[in-house]
Amino acid sequence: MLAALLIARVGRASRFPTSAAFANYTGTAPVEIASADKARHRLSRSGDRQLNSVLHTIAVVQIRMPNSPGHAYYQRKASEGKTSKEAKRCLKRRLADHIWKVMLADERTPNPRLDKTQRHPL
Repeated sequence: MLAALLIARVGRASRFPTSAAFANYTGTAPVEIASADKARHRLSRSGDRQLNSVLHTIAVVQIRMPNSPGHAYYQRKASEGKTSKEAKRCLKRRLADHIWKVMLADERTPNPRLDKTQRHPL
């Protein structure tokens, strides 16, 4: 269901020129917050909130699965000194980049089942 919602909300990934533009659209691009001598990042409150929710759900599932690449990435960020929220924000951005790349590759791969010159086998 998450994949269907993702595809329905995004449409064609090629309409985004960069992964940063896609992350901005999904609301996973970090926004810098500067206070005194510390610079922090937080999640953007703009962008498509439903897509952000999908990425949040994917991130939470990845974090809870001990052998997943997302869990390893989250743990690596936590060991770098990031808070739980910051590490999850980093994971969501990484997931957005990965999803954009996969969707672009899928668009560029020809699908013989969609070729109108071929007849249906049945």
